[in-house]
Amino acid sequence: MSGKDGQTDHGHGHGHGHGHGHGHGHGHGHGHQDGHDHQGGVVGRLTSLLKPHSHDAADSVDSALESSSDGVRAVKISLVVLLVTAGAQAAVVVLTGSTALLADTIHNFSDALTAIPLWIAFVLSRRAPTRRYTYGYGRAEDLAGIFIVLTITASAILAGYESVRHLIDGSALTHPWVVALAGLLGFAGNEVVAQYRIRVGRRIGSAALVADGLHARTDGFTSLAVVIGAAGVLLGFPTADPIIGLLITVAILFVLRGAVVEIYRRLMDAVDPALTEAAERAARDTPGVLAIEHVRLRWIGHRIWADAGLVVSEELGLVAAHAIAHDAEHRMLHEVPKLSEATIHVSPSSPGPDVHHDQVRHHIDSVGGSS
Repeated sequence: MSGKDGQTDHGHGHGHGHGHGHGHGHGHGHGHQDGHDHQGGVVGRLTSLLKPHSHDAADSVDSALESSSDGVRAVKISLVVLLVTAGAQAAVVVLTGSTALLADTIHNFSDALTAIPLWIAFVLSRRAPTRRYTYGYGRAEDLAGIFIVLTITASAILAGYESVRHLIDGSALTHPWVVALAGLLGFAGNEVVAQYRIRVGRRIGSAALVADGLHARTDGFTSLAVVIGAAGVLLGFPTADPIIGLLITVAILFVLRGAVVEIYRRLMDAVDPALTEAAERAARDTPGVLAIEHVRLRWIGHRIWADAGLVVSEELGLVAAHAIAHDAEHRMLHEVPKLSEATIHVSPSSPGPDVHHDQVRHHIDSVGGSS
């Protein structure tokens, strides 16, 4: 259909890949990748004409890489802290022969080792997309998150087993003051690592790093149980250690539940509804947008990708429709934290039957989707 100026009318532009690499220096953390996946022909040429936009694509790529670098740095620092903590505890185990502290030391070593899959995931997330992995390797973080959840589960099982065993069989604790100090060291080291991982993970949007921070916190609780158990022995209650251990096991299970929910939501592409509302508001407030067909967000690693369907006037030419889509994407990138990609689909308004969508609706309906 021709427009008034001989241009193709209403710029239907299915799936405009507006990955223009907006390097917004506004503190939003928009590590926008330079996704030049535009369609060929007229749309491709118009995209290349409209792309120069006063935003530096290199800045946006650097922002994404910087967030991965922050994750790697957090993993490295926490790995060193936990290894030093566990090493010091191991020395006390050799001195005192404490079974409880031995279990806690093994636990802390296992927590340190969970940094390895996270490290690998952050390094993989820097790799460029391929023909097979067209969205890149950000999902490696979610796989690392699964490993961390399994490790927390194993920690809860180990803590519960050791507590029950000590409660049934009893245990002799020597040098309780030294054991208590070692437990305090373990608690302090794990809590420092937990706060650091959780803070960095939430800042860069990494659910896996947050889950690993929660895991470190559960290990801190286990170390604290060693302290309370040692105090109980000093007060003449030898069963205090296993009883407190059982209570700590329950606390670990609660932390495990939170980590499972977080990782499950990432795997199911769940996002905070407030982010969806912000994206819808940004698109709706764009001049020229008459209605919103849909807005979808998903996490890929620690970045958000979006696609949206917008309705514009059927009287517009392709260039004008594309400009509106570009403006909507720009606004969404500003309003949604950690948003890095936005694919905009533009549809013309029409008082009659929607012949454009009817062409593909039966394909979507056949797989249980919606138009």
